[in-house]
Amino acid sequence: MNNRSPESQHNNGNNPFSGRNAQRLWLVLAVVVLLLFVVIFASPDPMPRGNEIKYDELAQEIRSGNVSEITIRGGTDVFVTMRNRDQRYLYKSPETDLVQVLSTYGVTDQQWARVSLSERQGDNTTGILFQLLVAVVPTLLIVWLLWRMMRSVRGSQDQALSFGRSRARVTRDMERPQVTFNDVAGAEEAKQELQEIVEFLKEPEKFIRLGARIPKGVLMVGPPGTGKTLMARAVAGEAGVPFFSISGSEFVEMFVGVGASRVRDLFERAKAEAPSIIFVDEIDAVGRHRGAGLGGGHDEREQTLNQILVEMDGFETGTNVIVIAATNRPDILDPALLRPGRFDRKVVMDNPDLKGRQEILRVHAKGKPMASDVDLDAIARITPGFSGADLENLVNEAAILAARRNKKSIGMSELQESMERVVMGPERKTRVISDEEKRKLAYHEAGHAILHHLLEHADPVHKITIVSRGRAGGYVMSLPDDDRMLRSREQFLDYITTAMGGRAAEEIIFNQLTTGASMDLQQATQTARAMITQFGMSEALGPRTFGSSNGPMFLGRELYEQRDYSEQAAEEIDNEVKRIVSQCYERAKQILMEQRHKLDQLAQILIEQETLDRKAFEELMASETPSVGAPAAMFSPYNDQS
Repeated sequence: MNNRSPESQHNNGNNPFSGRNAQRLWLVLAVVVLLLFVVIFASPDPMPRGNEIKYDELAQEIRSGNVSEITIRGGTDVFVTMRNRDQRYLYKSPETDLVQVLSTYGVTDQQWARVSLSERQGDNTTGILFQLLVAVVPTLLIVWLLWRMMRSVRGSQDQALSFGRSRARVTRDMERPQVTFNDVAGAEEAKQELQEIVEFLKEPEKFIRLGARIPKGVLMVGPPGTGKTLMARAVAGEAGVPFFSISGSEFVEMFVGVGASRVRDLFERAKAEAPSIIFVDEIDAVGRHRGAGLGGGHDEREQTLNQILVEMDGFETGTNVIVIAATNRPDILDPALLRPGRFDRKVVMDNPDLKGRQEILRVHAKGKPMASDVDLDAIARITPGFSGADLENLVNEAAILAARRNKKSIGMSELQESMERVVMGPERKTRVISDEEKRKLAYHEAGHAILHHLLEHADPVHKITIVSRGRAGGYVMSLPDDDRMLRSREQFLDYITTAMGGRAAEEIIFNQLTTGASMDLQQATQTARAMITQFGMSEALGPRTFGSSNGPMFLGRELYEQRDYSEQAAEEIDNEVKRIVSQCYERAKQILMEQRHKLDQLAQILIEQETLDRKAFEELMASETPSVGAPAAMFSPYNDQS
């Protein structure tokens, strides 16, 4: 059995010191060094021969008194120093006596007495080593350069050959982070669905014994930030099997066939280590409806999707590989992916409810120093619609704020302010506005707040401020007291009325209109149109929908609306939208004119204090003479703190 991992098999070709590459490299190096030794040590005369002198010439110079010093090194090398400091060289055999030879040329003892004669042993070794160093270093440099060139060429070849290999990251037992179902909160139903997948990976015999078919895939559907990727990691952590993770966009390249090749390689690697899990994040990048692209059947995405379909439910059966995919766009996936036999389970991961938000906040608060006044349940109640990622970001922003304020623990004020930072952005207290603009902002926000308080189906006010935050000059934070799945026609109408409150207040007080209501008008118009075209809440047009988003995939469904109604119906829709928005606007003006004294009082307090929390606002609306205290820097709607 081959225990080598696929990565090691793939990467051996890139290692220049492994296998045949190393043998060839060391063989070439050994041959070069051996040749250098032979050339150097076999040479009969390794010393330089510049300015050589012969025996008869040396004898003549000694007789003439021109020689000052003679040095014999190693018994063979004779260096002659002349009176004028010139250097001469003579090579003699080891058995030759220089004095005896020169005496045959007529050199007497008196003449030798004028010459300093010395003999040194072993100095030749240093010269040989120096020559060897001079010869070997350039040779090694040349060999290294050749090796680098060979490695570059081989790397290019391996890169070309590995172009079709999967780029999935694999996590095994020793490398797997300790992520389990205990680390995932707020998704109990999804945990129960995925617990069966874990049991099958641990004990497949229990299911096969009863004839149960092996589940091929699990599709996790939900908005961004709901923990789909974290849940997939938790499944791998609970099952204790290899976990291959890849993004859908990593399959697709500009060359046709590369994506399909990577899919084949990914499933081959997963089957080799079965039981295993393949996690494909954002599968909509490669799993879009076929036939929607401009390339027809030869489109690279379609080739990749076809290969995924074959691998998940082809002729090969009995493979213990489960595919988990995540997407927030299930409406654009190809129907062949969603049929039984491919993605057998569809797990919906929606934004958490109140209980789920409480559990998620406790998970992210674990290990962080929390002050005694922190009430995570209160934070959970004022964060409806927050995803798990939003709540994690909320706690992280609170920790950053506490560190910025040099605190040793995270307090309730940091959590409340970080919630506003996540929703609206950071405060812009340094923004300078004129007194007239500040007065208009105060009346604008006061108009919104009074309508939120008086209308039956509007959300209660939690905070009012005219301090700029993000792109908003001021805002009214209104949050529902509980989670809602269904909305009524009355709730939509009250929402549109509250949205028109700022514009109505400006017209009542200043008898002029400003650009501050642009976003309010946009939201009111979109809500009114959705009431008519999507929810059938128009008495004039009846209980039906208008238009569909099943347009061409390559344009994006949200960019294309297929009209299934006539031009006359379109005109009626426009007229109905105008009627609803206008009626809500007149209703908002009427209520604010009746509450003119409250509008003036609230605007004056906002001008003086800039911010009001829920408690102070409700006291103002409940009494004829409101008590004006210190400005509320933070809001705390569920306790007595201001």
